Amino acid sequence: MTAEITFDLNATDGRARTGILRTTRGDIRTPAFMPVGTAATVKAMLPGSVAATGADILLGNTYHLMLRPTAERIAALGGLHRFMNWDRPILTDSGGFQVMSLSGLRKLTEDGVTFRSHIDGSKHMLSPERSMEIQRLLGSDIVMCFDECPALPADRDRIAASMRLSMRWAARSKAAFGTRPGHALFGIQQGGLEEDLRLESAEALREIGFDGYAVGGLAVGEGQEAMFACLDYAPEQLPADRPRYLMGVGKPDDIVGAVKRGIDMMDCVLPSRSGRTGQVFTRHGVLNIKNARHQDDPRPLDEACTCPACRGYSRAYLHHVFRSQEIISSMLLTWHNLHYFQEIMQGMRDAIAEGRFAAWETDFHRGREAGDIDPL
Repeated sequence: MTAEITFDLNATDGRARTGILRTTRGDIRTPAFMPVGTAATVKAMLPGSVAATGADILLGNTYHLMLRPTAERIAALGGLHRFMNWDRPILTDSGGFQVMSLSGLRKLTEDGVTFRSHIDGSKHMLSPERSMEIQRLLGSDIVMCFDECPALPADRDRIAASMRLSMRWAARSKAAFGTRPGHALFGIQQGGLEEDLRLESAEALREIGFDGYAVGGLAVGEGQEAMFACLDYAPEQLPADRPRYLMGVGKPDDIVGAVKRGIDMMDCVLPSRSGRTGQVFTRHGVLNIKNARHQDDPRPLDEACTCPACRGYSRAYLHHVFRSQEIISSMLLTWHNLHYFQEIMQGMRDAIAEGRFAAWETDFHRGREAGDIDPL
């Protein structure tokens, strides 16, 4: 690939933005939600099914892929796109978040993190340079720099030290990434819930220079109110002409609140994981398909939804196959959830472009507050 990745900001409405992130593998419409394909698959979905929900891009996980089947094996087989039969853009995380969550299985130094695999206990080293090498072998279109993400709450000194280490690692990631036309490198802002530390981080990232910028270190236990308070200033500290990515978010109202505050990209395992456990997101709120009240209900999950689960199957059937632990349950419920999340993104893109985001947001919350469709 030789073309550069570019970002066109087409419209704003308040702080909400809509645009297009152009890559050699296709355009990414923003605001964008990225389904998570942890181990080179979005669980219970075929790649074509993921695309049919409206997804322009998905996320792959560096930590899991480096352990199994290994980045070297994927590279030898033609790269991650060919390996998983996905021809649209892929963003890979750096592996840092998963490594940091290993707690007693890892050791942190200035050089990087030494850890033991959760699969077989084998010892590995992940550094900014190794993370860049793995993501290059995978062939992802958007690469994330290597960082440390401390869980919240944490004391200010711990957050400050972690952020400054992440900024040193960001500089090393940029140097190791080098010049790769057609591939983008995103920096990750850290600083917990401290506005001045977030600003220090943003200024360090600006000085290094990245193709896009992520707001990291949120959705790690701080709660929605604290997250939104941070997003009231954090995105504005980052360059306005580059995409802004909020990592690991989230629930539908988290996503809408983040876009309202200037975020362009998000990812989360929630819609697929919830589908496998029977939790269903609809414009009327959240329902649990395993509840007995659905067992005789002939209606779809959401009467306005056009996904295969809603077009072809009743709540009674979906309740039955879930309780029977049939594989089709995970397939249909995951498809529905991903479809609904992408429907939210399209609704916001249209509303921002037409200057009616506030009205759209009001309708979104009103529908969900009304609750699930009245029982029969």
